[in-house]
Amino acid sequence: MASFNKFNSFVEALAEKVHNLGSDTLKVYLSNATPDAAADSVKGDLAEISAGNGYTAGGNTAAITSSSQTSGTYKLVLGDPTTWTASGGTIGPFRYAVLYNDTAANDELIGWWDYGSSITLNTGETFTVDFDAGTGVLTIA
Repeated sequence: MASFNKFNSFVEALAEKVHNLGSDTLKVYLSNATPDAAADSVKGDLAEISAGNGYTAGGNTAAITSSSQTSGTYKLVLGDPTTWTASGGTIGPFRYAVLYNDTAANDELIGWWDYGSSITLNTGETFTVDFDAGTGVLTIA
């Protein structure tokens, strides 16, 4: 899987109690716009691909599998969001999978994964953001 990159604003939002990573609804949406770690802070700052053909606006929920700390290191583990399957046309193009907090008032951004080049799903093709259950999505030490 592509590497996780955090938005700079996530650090401040976490410190200011915007996120409760143990219980908030976290979602993943697809984008073809290049994320700006320093400037983007809310979902509206980073364009989402158009809905349709099997892609729903707002993306898919990534269920929290575990949210805990051991010896002072916190780890967030998420289940894979629902697989997107193109139906009746294409989905995309997209290059980035973007994680955001749908519970937060402004849909604050958390981070993203860069797949290296734009992807377009043709009818019948699928795409899943595959989270690593062992290492988790993110750690804070």
